[in-house]
Amino acid sequence: MPRLADIVSLIHGWYPPATAEEWDAVGLVYGDPEQQVRKVMFAVDPSPAVAAEAADWRADLLVVHHPLFLKPVHGFAATTPKGRTLATLAGAGCALLTAHTNADQAAGGVSEALAQALGLSDLEPLVRGIGEPIDKLTVFVPEDAAAPVRAALAEAGAGRIGDYDFASFTSHGEGRFRPLAGAEPMIGTVGEIETVAEVRIEAVLARHLRRGVVEAMLAAHPYEEPAYDLVELADPGILTTGTGRVGTIPTLTLAEFAKAVADALPETQHGVRVAGDPERTVRKVAVCGGAGDFLLDQVAGSDVDVYLTSDLRHHPAAEFMEKNGPALVDVAHWAAEWTWLPVVAARLEEALGSDVDTRVSTLCTDPWTMRL
Repeated sequence: MPRLADIVSLIHGWYPPATAEEWDAVGLVYGDPEQQVRKVMFAVDPSPAVAAEAADWRADLLVVHHPLFLKPVHGFAATTPKGRTLATLAGAGCALLTAHTNADQAAGGVSEALAQALGLSDLEPLVRGIGEPIDKLTVFVPEDAAAPVRAALAEAGAGRIGDYDFASFTSHGEGRFRPLAGAEPMIGTVGEIETVAEVRIEAVLARHLRRGVVEAMLAAHPYEEPAYDLVELADPGILTTGTGRVGTIPTLTLAEFAKAVADALPETQHGVRVAGDPERTVRKVAVCGGAGDFLLDQVAGSDVDVYLTSDLRHHPAAEFMEKNGPALVDVAHWAAEWTWLPVVAARLEEALGSDVDTRVSTLCTDPWTMRL
């Protein structure tokens, strides 16, 4: 059975916290990293009702999209809704993990899940993103000490590439050095040139892990003064990460596309709102999970036929339509982001197999409960 720390590491590998917006609050909110996790539930909102559902199911971990505490707090007494949420989870021994804007842009993230739920193909980011900064560490080690150094690097988080870890490259060569006065060499004699069969180990690492990885390498290395270098790499995620997604569908009218959207998303009282000629041809579609009005200017100058997002306001939408650009489709914020939950749940099941049970909450936490 995996530890909470193991599952957090997996989810952070897929949706790196370093890629979240500066104002965001993501990561492990509550829980002991060493606790065992058997049952994991996924939801959009950490509401009291969702917490109760997780507790009733006896979940060990609740993974949510929206943060419980987006702003700093001085306490979380159960006299407030947020406090009741945490009290319920704590009482049930259920940890809480948030993946918010770090899950929005990522490959396999919220916007990509929304696009796939709508049947879009040939997906690309609407706005190209910048992935988590990556470094590469290269270190030279005696052949017989290579294995423990590689292990130390991996345990410190180096060598994580997508769904793989412990990744590194080793090449063989010859090291040459001369210990000077004051040195206490493990190999060789002070004042004499020494030649040693060595290996070159290379591994990539997330930049925020830099200090810990270097410290782990130095602690495991047998040399008094190891030779190593650390370089910053160009963004590796520029082709797969970014805000929103653009893709294509078989040609439909705008009215037919809106009906397909309503059929694909969970039902809400909000429904599906459309701005544009119902008979307009739709082939190229842009989407953004969550509130996407900040991308209206970007979309207005593009060649898409329709832009689907949530929380569109009157004036920005009216001004957008006056430009005679793409049509607009506005859906419930909760419904759009809910499409990510089955994706990340399936990803966790694939990674851990029968070691975990997963559940996607279908409790609608959209705030609108009636439409007349």
